[in-house]
Amino acid sequence: MNITISVLLLGVVQTLSALVRGAGDDQFIYSSFTSANLTMDGTATVRPAGLLELTNGTLQLKGHAFHPTPLRFRESGGAGAVRSFSTSFVFGILSAYPDMSAHGIIFVVSPTTDFSTALASQYLGLVNVTSNGDERNRIFAVELDTLQQDEFRDINDNHVGVDINSLISLDSSDAGYYDDEGSFKNLSLISHEEMRVWVDYDAASIRINVTLAPLSLAKPAKPLISAIYNLSSVLTDMAYVGFSSATGSFNSRHYVLGWSFAMDVPAPAIDITKLPKLPREGPKARSKVLEIVLPIASAAVVFCLGTAIILLMRRRRKYSELREDWEVEFGPHRFPYKDLHRATEGFRNKNLLGVGGFGRVYKGVLPISDLDIAVKKVSHNSSQGMKEFIAEVASLGRLQHRNLVRLLGYCRRKGELLLVYEYMSNGSLDKYLYDQDKRPTLSWPQRFKIIKDIASGLLYLHEEWEKVVIHRDIKASNVLLDSGMNGRLGDFGLARLYNHGTDPQSTHVVGTIGYLAPELARTSKATPLTDVFAFGTFILEVTCGRRPIFQDAIGSQIMLVDWVLEHWRGGTLADTVDANLHGDFIVSEACLVLELGLMCSHPFVNARPSMRQVEQFLSKEVPLPELRPTNMSFHMLALTTQNQGFDSYVQSYPSSSMASISTTSLAP
Repeated sequence: MNITISVLLLGVVQTLSALVRGAGDDQFIYSSFTSANLTMDGTATVRPAGLLELTNGTLQLKGHAFHPTPLRFRESGGAGAVRSFSTSFVFGILSAYPDMSAHGIIFVVSPTTDFSTALASQYLGLVNVTSNGDERNRIFAVELDTLQQDEFRDINDNHVGVDINSLISLDSSDAGYYDDEGSFKNLSLISHEEMRVWVDYDAASIRINVTLAPLSLAKPAKPLISAIYNLSSVLTDMAYVGFSSATGSFNSRHYVLGWSFAMDVPAPAIDITKLPKLPREGPKARSKVLEIVLPIASAAVVFCLGTAIILLMRRRRKYSELREDWEVEFGPHRFPYKDLHRATEGFRNKNLLGVGGFGRVYKGVLPISDLDIAVKKVSHNSSQGMKEFIAEVASLGRLQHRNLVRLLGYCRRKGELLLVYEYMSNGSLDKYLYDQDKRPTLSWPQRFKIIKDIASGLLYLHEEWEKVVIHRDIKASNVLLDSGMNGRLGDFGLARLYNHGTDPQSTHVVGTIGYLAPELARTSKATPLTDVFAFGTFILEVTCGRRPIFQDAIGSQIMLVDWVLEHWRGGTLADTVDANLHGDFIVSEACLVLELGLMCSHPFVNARPSMRQVEQFLSKEVPLPELRPTNMSFHMLALTTQNQGFDSYVQSYPSSSMASISTTSLAP
């Protein structure tokens, strides 16, 4: 009898203990954030209606919001296993462009609320390039992601994932839920609809369940994700719970409407009738004040109409464009000139990004969408071939790859063509290689990643898109760096495309001296292998920190490829690596890139690899073939191709004449 009473008393004590703990610091609920004392930074704020706004539409920024006090996740003073916990929250993602990425929201359990070193964009304000995957993070997270990133092995651009110390998910699934019959129903995270998430961790079975559903539905019986992982190896004794979000290149906003959390017991139910509403889409309902003012305003409009017509006629001349009937089919890719004029503040010099041989490039911000753009102005004095060129611009605008600068469209005026690109915040690669007084020196890991990025972009152009695209102007100044220092190949003004399985047409030889493949002088045909030649020169340039043609100490012009080749023959290949790295590089990787650059820049077409082979060599999936020391220099090429047009190639470009270029000096 006494034993029975003792057991009952013990059960009562344990139950009371759990109830007290559940009602105290181990449990909370927010049906509105109006009076919440959250720890916030970045763009995170609480709107007057009680809505937690993590991002406000400003591009390339991040926001964080955390429960103000840490919670105890372990029993026995930190020595025990992580306790069971449960959370539920209601969120909404609003994107200015319904079909474009809005990045996402992450629920996170972390030992700290300081994410000052984390990056925005695809890193979602949680980690950066070096901290991603670091076990010292001690982070558990659930991501609601609308951007597919190959570097994080994302399954698509609309998924839910469970993350441990890294944005490479432990487990992930398409966004959606299972109905009562067990059928999967897809959900779009950027549908502008409120949705609810449940995250449950059971300490006994070390199971993580993540469930997603529309706000109007009860919690589905079958979770979206069910993963086994012992969080005792991850979480600290005391940890914070909260949210992280970030924006990228498109206007988007991320909101949390309500949130509950509990240790050891299910999270308290959120009363959805008390939740604030997502911001209204479209125009607001007309007020009574507007009904009074509108007739007066109408009279004023009639009075001002005459003046407006006069002003319109004057502005029409200012914003006049050149349009032809055949351009109708390319309408979606054409920008109004006045939008570009306003975006660049009238193409003022303060917005000038650079001047090249083919035109000037200006930074701009499109009205309404607030999208950052780069506008390139190119002169043209003839309509000959213009229809074909605009058709190619429209086709190139469909290119979608993480390592290509997207060509958004064009505009035409008399004597002027304007090409509109995505804006890359960190500018062109050549500034980092040759203007180091103003830019920091790129580390070897950064250079190696940029080389692999451009290789991936070229492989997409040559083999993976619906047509073969020949860039024809690969060089450091046409490689741009985004906010995450990822390399993106840009400036498609000289690009040509043709169907797979067909031969390219002969055309004028265009490009930049030092990057032009020698066979162009004979065939006038740009092919994937002429791009490979330019890519070879480019990767030598990035590794050595030298231009394709440079002067030595006595003023002789040196071909970079021949200078590297001579060092390779002398067994001193590593000596050609950029001295600004002060020896801080991986010798095997640098030598791999240098030898690959020589192979890609081989004067004989058939000796060059394809871009698919290049990517395999860079990823070390396939070993690089041994270089052959003969017939690789431009001197040898001049001797072996005198009767095949190489002399005319040399004479056409006296700045690169073999008579004025030394290839034997090892030290400039």
